[in-house]
Amino acid sequence: VAAARLRQPPSVGGSHVWPLCMMSSSSSAVDIRAEEISLLRDKFPVRKDWTEDEIREVYDQPLMQLVYAGASAHRAYFTPGEVQRCTLLSIKTGGCAEDCSYCSQSSKYKTGVKAEKLMEEEPVLRAAAEAKAAGSTRFCMGAAWRGVSSVGKGQFSRVLDMISRIRAMDMEVCATLGMVNEEQALALKHAGLTAYNHNIDTSEEYYPKVITTRTFDDRLQTLRAVRSAGLSVCCGGIIGLGESHKDRISMLHTLATQPQHPESVPINALVANEGTPLENTKPLEAWALVRMIATARVVMPASMVRLSAGRNSLSQTEQAMCFMAGANSIFTGDKLLTTPNVDRNEDDELFDSLGLRGKRPFGNEAQRAREHEQTANNMESHRCAHEEELVLATASARA
Repeated sequence: VAAARLRQPPSVGGSHVWPLCMMSSSSSAVDIRAEEISLLRDKFPVRKDWTEDEIREVYDQPLMQLVYAGASAHRAYFTPGEVQRCTLLSIKTGGCAEDCSYCSQSSKYKTGVKAEKLMEEEPVLRAAAEAKAAGSTRFCMGAAWRGVSSVGKGQFSRVLDMISRIRAMDMEVCATLGMVNEEQALALKHAGLTAYNHNIDTSEEYYPKVITTRTFDDRLQTLRAVRSAGLSVCCGGIIGLGESHKDRISMLHTLATQPQHPESVPINALVANEGTPLENTKPLEAWALVRMIATARVVMPASMVRLSAGRNSLSQTEQAMCFMAGANSIFTGDKLLTTPNVDRNEDDELFDSLGLRGKRPFGNEAQRAREHEQTANNMESHRCAHEEELVLATASARA
């Protein structure tokens, strides 16, 4: 999907702009825009060889300069003003055996979140249909499991059925079910899953201070299984856990040096849940979130950067800065799993105020990218054939 995004024609005002070689001389204004995008892609290439020092140089820039860089990198690969709306539903809440110190669903802490059974299929399908009607193009399902191997095959089979039926609604479908192996990831792929979410949460160095029941490498192994199955990877982290700036940079370095960048990078701000070890953590300033989003956009310019948990604490102006910095996706609905979120009506007002519009599922974009690639290949074949004819004609004339 990331490769497809790199090949897709850039967009202006919702219409696709073809490369310079495919434009007529009468489209001079569009020519200039295409040339600008080409220059931006040269300035902000998709790299997997970032060093931590290079990422630190990006991160440490004056904030307004960094926001400008994030906005420029965003325009190189995405249509400005398009923001994808996603909906996240907890299909199995509470009772998790993990000890993630930020999570209200852990059975280790007294948070008031009760363990519930896996939801029945029909309520989940209704929620997906309502989300689509409200403008969401991605429906995400979260289960408070340590991993798929920790539950019965019947429960996993039920989730697979949900995925297939929601995919038939022409929505992207994402799931976060804890750790998975390659066989389980393939089953999710065959069911129609678009993407699998498994965040690394923080830096490898700070990770043991946040979670002890699974290792950082456990998370990376799940990501490898997801990638091997051909699923899109959704992977980001949380800031505000007590980590340092160095830890934030290290987390981005881990993501940006994967064999393929995650197609989706959620940036979360800690929501301090009552009863968890982090319940008294001081809230982050909005500018820390803006800085993280802009840096993620620069080092992973062709990935979706999702403004995720903690958005309900931001003003509309602060959210606008996040969009300017390079965020191009939000989660809508009154909850993100068990934490409060922004009301859909407020999001409608925000989109209207900022002139934002919803982004279509990337499945359609991938199709357009393939069509564009085929057209480009056909034109290249015709060009080569024409040049060959010219060479033969010149040789014949000389003879």
